[in-house]
Amino acid sequence: MIPLMGFCYMLQFMDKLALSQATQLGLLEDLKLHGAQYSWCSSIFYFGYIAWSWPTSYLIVRFPAGKYLGVTVFCWGGILMCHAACHSFAGLMATRFFLGVGEAAVAPGFALITGMFYTRKEQPARQGAWWVGNAIANMIGGLVAYGVGKITTSSLDHWKLLFLILGSVTAAYGVVLFLLLPDSPTKAIFLNEKESQIALSRTIENKTGLLDDNKFVRQQAIDALLDPQLWLLFLYTFTVNLANGGLTSFSTIVIAGFGFSRLNSLLVQMPLGAAQLIFLILTSGGASIIPSSRSLFMLLNTITSVVGMAMVYALDDRAGRLAGLCLSAVFACNIPLSLSLVSSNVGGFTKRSVVSTTMFVAYCVGNIAGPQFFLAREKPRYKTGLIASLSGLCLGAFFIACLLVYYIWENRRRDRRFGPAQRSSSVVEDLREDLAGKTDRQLTSFRYVI
Repeated sequence: MIPLMGFCYMLQFMDKLALSQATQLGLLEDLKLHGAQYSWCSSIFYFGYIAWSWPTSYLIVRFPAGKYLGVTVFCWGGILMCHAACHSFAGLMATRFFLGVGEAAVAPGFALITGMFYTRKEQPARQGAWWVGNAIANMIGGLVAYGVGKITTSSLDHWKLLFLILGSVTAAYGVVLFLLLPDSPTKAIFLNEKESQIALSRTIENKTGLLDDNKFVRQQAIDALLDPQLWLLFLYTFTVNLANGGLTSFSTIVIAGFGFSRLNSLLVQMPLGAAQLIFLILTSGGASIIPSSRSLFMLLNTITSVVGMAMVYALDDRAGRLAGLCLSAVFACNIPLSLSLVSSNVGGFTKRSVVSTTMFVAYCVGNIAGPQFFLAREKPRYKTGLIASLSGLCLGAFFIACLLVYYIWENRRRDRRFGPAQRSSSVVEDLREDLAGKTDRQLTSFRYVI
């Protein structure tokens, strides 16, 4: 299951990087993009993401999760192929919007499925395992784009070939997900009946509502919107993605500004993925081994990115700025950690779906705003964009610290009021609490993972 999701997430990030890579393969000139048009083509993707995020939070509860995700991946692959048919700014804007619609369900859906199969202690490593696809995409995406740029046997423009090749692979993989990705432990084709019951019983003690799927519980949705942890995660996600929006859309252009040729700038992206992979292994792995360390590792990754972004802004030599750019991408390793906080700390299937979706709305809003600070007249240095990214990362570190304080305070408050939490004496009691449909704020025995 983890390799299935990891390969899909690799394709998603490669597809997302494709627009930035296409700028070095002639897209800007062929479509005659000028001024802020490229920035808006980058941002409109996230408008589509937002537009479909809330419908997704409902549909993924109402329909079999694995089948729903397989269909959306197939559709997004087809939409990516449509990029090759664009001849104008308007056409590219339309395809980018619908690409965002197609990709909106993937990360929240994977987080929900991971929460169904793994215990709270196991989740950081498993969320990180499928997110490895993001780091690998950064490492090999530039190599793929470089190879496409070297094709001489086709009359099609290289940037069109890039979209056609990546889109066709993604659409084909959507069929694979539809057939193999499980909807729940009881419906996994790779488990027999006995193994399914074991998989289910070992996660009931999570107390996060694994058995109330296929029902959208309105009260849980309201509880989600009133939960302080949601809004702290929302603010963190929004602020750090001011940097993510700029780096995803402009990293290739920024690297080209270091003095590399167009095609070589595609290859120089590879160290960014290597840095992400190293920090991902250290932090997601460490969070699975060291108790109460997820928020601290998230803080470490964010501060590392602050240092890296400051290097890109302040240094003048190429080697130093490239090293800073590699470090500035490390904050993205917090995505699996933040998802593991949601799957471990949010009780109720509907509430967890709403929280995941709201976080990805924040992700989109940050990615929409981020590229707007990269002003065309400042190319290739983009000082305003770098300042905005650095500010967003600093604020992100602050909100993670606030979330850490909130979890500690709330756990201590519950201990004072209800006494120390004790594990239920039997699976029957855990099952009864799960079937009750209560959220984390309603279960007196629930304590937050820090």
